[in-house]
Amino acid sequence: MYLSPLQLSSNSQIWMSGDVVVNEGAAIAPGVILQADPGSRISIAPGACIGMGVIIHAREGNLDIGAGVILGAGVLVVGAGTIGANACIGAGTTLIDPCIAQMQILPAGSLIGDSSRQAAAEATAAAPTAAPTSPETPEATTPPVDRPIEPPEPPETQPQTAPETPEAVPESSAEQPPQPGETPTILYGQAHINRLLGTLFPHRQAFNRSEENGQTLSGGSG
Repeated sequence: MYLSPLQLSSNSQIWMSGDVVVNEGAAIAPGVILQADPGSRISIAPGACIGMGVIIHAREGNLDIGAGVILGAGVLVVGAGTIGANACIGAGTTLIDPCIAQMQILPAGSLIGDSSRQAAAEATAAAPTAAPTSPETPEATTPPVDRPIEPPEPPETQPQTAPETPEAVPESSAEQPPQPGETPTILYGQAHINRLLGTLFPHRQAFNRSEENGQTLSGGSG
């Protein structure tokens, strides 16, 4: 909290209003304002030291400042309450309805008793705890490893084989005699066919003979 430097007041007087009781042993610096609303009272015990520019405003009750209390310059006290004996309040502090224990020390620029700010702080603190579920954490994944791209392997070339040619059957195998249990193959020659035709067509045989005789006679006459 930034605190502006305290400006010295040219007013050496103390302004008091309402029911204010100040003990003779108390020290009050110039420019102090002591104001008590109707029905309220300000009581300052002996040995108290009120710094320059302090404002004490009692309302809705009594405001008691104990013996030996030190209020730094620019302190603001508002409301009803008690500041214990020998308490030390730092400069620029704001106290609302104070309840300060004896020998308590507050650093400069403190803010005590602001219920509105406490309620807002409690609401913000309760907001994250009210969430039933926590955000899901993504599963750890292994980053892919970059590998060098290898050229594709050429297809394996198989040796070309010459087409198989059917083996030549030796001629001698056709002339082999039939083995036992095999049906013999009958081969018909031209002479056999001529004899078969002569048997089936006897008249053709006589016709062939007449043709042969005619050719002989014609050849002899010539």
